[in-house]
Amino acid sequence: MSLLGFFQWCEQSGIGEAIRKSAWLFPLIEAIHLLGLGLIGGAVLVVDLRLLGLGLRRQSVAQVARDAQPWLLGSLMLMIATGGLLFLSEAIKCYYHTAFWLKMTSLFLALVFTFTVQRKVTMADQTRLRPLWGKVVALVSVLLWSGVGIGGRWIGFS
Repeated sequence: MSLLGFFQWCEQSGIGEAIRKSAWLFPLIEAIHLLGLGLIGGAVLVVDLRLLGLGLRRQSVAQVARDAQPWLLGSLMLMIATGGLLFLSEAIKCYYHTAFWLKMTSLFLALVFTFTVQRKVTMADQTRLRPLWGKVVALVSVLLWSGVGIGGRWIGFS
């Protein structure tokens, strides 16, 4: 089965069809998805800003990352669930849209980066870590997660 065949199957699913035919399901799911975007953006930014030295200086980077973790995971689960539903309703559009592939690539890279490199840096002893390294990690994180958001908005506005 090719990817196009899979995307066609997704769009023809009962769930995808129900969302497309409903006047209110897509906007409701989209609103919840955007709420998740705000939550994940906050969870990511609070850690990245701390790594940049721009806030919450009374708390260690590790503590900020631990405190943000439940918000990151919860909003990520919310966004994956709602994003999957949105995808089912317009899978063929997604298949042919560059923005979808940008978003999925950015999401994959952001997740790998967040749960490997960034986690290692945030949990490291900050006295033994070069400050520049934390700033580089924060900037890469912001760029990757921005790619996810920009790709999503590009899908929505085209």
